[in-house]
Amino acid sequence: MQQRYVGNSGLRASALSLGTMSWARETDEQDAAELLHDFVDAGGTLVDTAASYADGMAEAMLGEMLGDVVSRSEVVISTKAGLSASDARQRVDTSRNAMLSALDASLTRLGTDYVDIWFAQAWDRNVPLDETLSALELAVRSGRARYAGIANFNSWQAAKAAAIAGFPVVASQSEYSLLRRKPEEELIPAIEDAGMGLMAWAPLGRGVLTGKYRGQVPADSRAAGSRLATYVEVYLEQSAAQVVEAVAMAGRGLGRSALDVALSWLLSQHGVATAIIGPRTPVQLKEILDAQLTPLPAEIARALEDVSSNLS
Repeated sequence: MQQRYVGNSGLRASALSLGTMSWARETDEQDAAELLHDFVDAGGTLVDTAASYADGMAEAMLGEMLGDVVSRSEVVISTKAGLSASDARQRVDTSRNAMLSALDASLTRLGTDYVDIWFAQAWDRNVPLDETLSALELAVRSGRARYAGIANFNSWQAAKAAAIAGFPVVASQSEYSLLRRKPEEELIPAIEDAGMGLMAWAPLGRGVLTGKYRGQVPADSRAAGSRLATYVEVYLEQSAAQVVEAVAMAGRGLGRSALDVALSWLLSQHGVATAIIGPRTPVQLKEILDAQLTPLPAEIARALEDVSSNLS
């Protein structure tokens, strides 16, 4: 698997990153272990998690596998803090105390003394940005994190963070796909100017760009479950369906899968360091690892961009 530098830093990550949002929820320990093994065996390195995933259980599951399924030195671990769920509602707290306490808890669950990159997971309008950045800086200076980043910041928030930080902020996580092209307008130019690399989450449009929702909602899909149905439904409307059909048509013409087309397009875009995939099962991961992930013909890429240009 191709390895890429993250922004202007010396941090290297695989073009695909393994996301763990479903771990300890839809993905059990046995499947998670197989996912991790197969991902690393295919040359993948970056594993992305968060303190908020399954209330920390995803981190704990990953930590139990380090040394048994893969060695710590084989993986680049990114995790995030500042977001939690309470009473089915998200709560943001990126205060220095909350962030550093969360990092210590993450390190305990992961069973490691450092993470490779640590993110502030959300913008907190109630906490001064320099306070949040001071927590990231301390984590890097103390060695508990090798690098720091921001997640789910919009363009001006990302630009402000880069401008006032007294240390390198090397990455920004944001949703980006053929169904979510808003980052192209201002975010990607802003983070490129600041020397950050983009770690794109939901690169397959929350699974919709695989084509599995064309005309149906599979019984074993996220959209069929109660927990993540609303997460997927936003891309099941007619305007998104036109993009899905275009991706499927391009795949048929190229002899490639729809997910291959969608990921290949994304990985060719400016500023993208890695695409965070979130397979729930080893079968889903195999489909992704079997993809060519090579640049699309220019005329195909332009056609897909034309179809998806009206989506944000």
